[in-house]
Amino acid sequence: MSDDLVFYTNPQSRGRIIRWMLEEVGRPYETHILDYETGLKSDAYLAINPMGKVPAITHGGAVITECAAICAYLADAFPEAGLAPPPGDRARAPYYRWLFFAAGPVEAAVTDRMLGAQVPPDKERMAGYGSYDRTFDTLERALDGREHLAGGGFSAADLYVGAHLDFGLRFGMITPRPAFEQYVAPLRERPAYVRAQEIDDALVAAQQPA
Repeated sequence: MSDDLVFYTNPQSRGRIIRWMLEEVGRPYETHILDYETGLKSDAYLAINPMGKVPAITHGGAVITECAAICAYLADAFPEAGLAPPPGDRARAPYYRWLFFAAGPVEAAVTDRMLGAQVPPDKERMAGYGSYDRTFDTLERALDGREHLAGGGFSAADLYVGAHLDFGLRFGMITPRPAFEQYVAPLRERPAYVRAQEIDDALVAAQQPA
């Protein structure tokens, strides 16, 4: 497989998560910026992701969509970056658990809240996340007093969970809690995070009318 790595995104999207991940990986990549009006629904892009959503990446002949899947794929495709516990390591269990907890319950709970949807107490078992409070109580317990979610070092799980908390706390989508603020603070100082933010912020500024 070719090592060509191509990133499809818009700087005002979840693609910012993958920009950060790519900067952590540290391998060269090509970026295609897609606008919301025409780019996402173009035939060329729909051939890559029929959902017409970003982000997506291609790596040689492989197409990967969905942020958590992209993070997991990149961590495994480039193990030298040290972004996942090695296969067989016991830390692989919490790594998968919290990576996909953010992709499932956290993403759904925040989206429903922003849309004004609330799960009735007697219907919580029908929702994968149960309730907003239960989701974030669970995440708070996992993060309280911890710097990393899986093993002794930073991983793609920290990046993905941290990206959700970072965005949610900045824009009032997630209720602040001391454990969340303490966990996110050092992530915001990572050089790859800073580079990714600077790249996407510059792209957003360039898109603004003169």
